[in-house]
Amino acid sequence: MISETLQKAMNAQVTKEFYASQLYLAMSAHFEAVNLRGFAHWMRVQSDEERGHALRFFDYVLERGGSAELGAVDAPPAEFGAPIEIFKEALGHEQKVTASINAIYALALKENDYAAQAFLQWFVSEQVEEEANATEMIDRLHMAGDNSAALLMLDSEVKARA
Repeated sequence: MISETLQKAMNAQVTKEFYASQLYLAMSAHFEAVNLRGFAHWMRVQSDEERGHALRFFDYVLERGGSAELGAVDAPPAEFGAPIEIFKEALGHEQKVTASINAIYALALKENDYAAQAFLQWFVSEQVEEEANATEMIDRLHMAGDNSAALLMLDSEVKARA
C-alpha cells in the first residue's frame, strides 16, 4: 500500500508529466509552423515520452493500491523564440522535473518505501538522459550559430530520432 504523502506526490508528478507532454507538443507545433520539421519531430517524440512517464506514475499508484487523481494541466505557452531558446527552455523544464523526482525519491527514502525507491530509480536515470539530450541540442545549436545551412542540416539530422 502506498502512503498518502507518496500518493499525493506521485499524483502531482502525473500532472507535471502531462504538462511536459503538452509543452513539448506546443514546441513541436511552433517548429512545424516555421518549417523546421526535424526539430518538430524531436519535440513530438519528447512529448510522447512525457505522456508515457505520466502513465507510468499513474499505473504505479494504482498498482500500490492508491487512488490515481488527475489534476488540471495548465496550458503551455503558444509563442516561442529561436530554436536555441526553445531548447534552453526544454532543458530548464527538465531540470525542474529532475528536482521534483528527486524530492519524491527523498520522500520514499524517508518513509522507507523500498518499492517506491526501486520504481523511482528508473526516473532518476531517465532524467540524466533527458537533461543530456537537451544539453546536446543546445551545444549543437551553439555550434551552428547564425549559419542557416548548419541549422537546416541539424534540423534534417534530428528527423531520425526514434
